[in-house]
Amino acid sequence: MRTFLAVADLWGLTEQERLRILGYPARSTYHKWAKQAREHVEFTLDADVLTRISAVLGIYQALRVLFATEQEGLAWLRGPHQATVFGGHPPIELMVDGTQDSLLTVRRFLDAARGGLYMEPNTADRNFIPYDDTDIHFS
Repeated sequence: MRTFLAVADLWGLTEQERLRILGYPARSTYHKWAKQAREHVEFTLDADVLTRISAVLGIYQALRVLFATEQEGLAWLRGPHQATVFGGHPPIELMVDGTQDSLLTVRRFLDAARGGLYMEPNTADRNFIPYDDTDIHFS
């Protein structure tokens, strides 16, 4: 939780964005977690919240790997993106929509980029016609 708070501060997330990312806990619950984390008090978070925090930390790590500076990574996160999954919107908008799946989608997108599996769509991609069984020939 301490690391989540540090990343949220670095990214300039509002309290409302933090609450959405964490799955809409009550404000009092969020502030209790933050206080306990900062005071190094042990407490338990449920699996949903832990998965959400893990996704944020994975996104943070991927941005650090893919970009030379934190500022470049933050610019990517907050700038419009043309990949289909983002539809021209900043990835941060997807992250703060409140669903766990959206956080994991951004994380998977960045993990794929880290692994070299993603390229910006180009003309060949847009005009691609999927293969069917008649296109496969064995010799």
